Amino acid sequence: MYLEENGLVIRVAQTKDAATLCRWWNDGSVMAHAGFPKGLGTTTEEIIMKISQDTEFNRRLILEYNRTLIGEMSYRTVEKQIAEIGIKICEASQQEKGLGTRYLMMLIRYLFHERNYIKILLDTNLNNKRAQHVYEKIGFQKIGIRENAWKDQMGEYQTAVDYELTKDLFLDKK
Repeated sequence: MYLEENGLVIRVAQTKDAATLCRWWNDGSVMAHAGFPKGLGTTTEEIIMKISQDTEFNRRLILEYNRTLIGEMSYRTVEKQIAEIGIKICEASQQEKGLGTRYLMMLIRYLFHERNYIKILLDTNLNNKRAQHVYEKIGFQKIGIRENAWKDQMGEYQTAVDYELTKDLFLDKK
């Protein structure tokens, strides 16, 4: 998979990306929103193994902007024709520029039109208002809130917001 649009690239993660992913995953400022304010404590070798286990139904993706790695996405099939996605703009200098919205639009368009998924799911932390705004702008519908859904590294319970998007609700600007 390789998607390109106006300087934005989404591509399948490769073993050559493992060192960058390791840096991001071990950075607490990047991983705090996912409940890991101390980072994951993973190794490049562990990430290479994870990348090698990806399939067409479970993909780790790299985000490039003007040929520079800036983040990651993923999708996985959770049921027939239903995918769950995730996104992180990992480079702080590239956040809050609207790039996340553009990358999401690209991936969702691909999943609906090329992979024939009928529904896309995602979740986010209740405190991540910026992400919620982006998801709702694209057409995602809030379907539930899971109070105390998980504990972060600090032992604090976190609440998750669940979203879903169907093809007919996708507010595709293209």
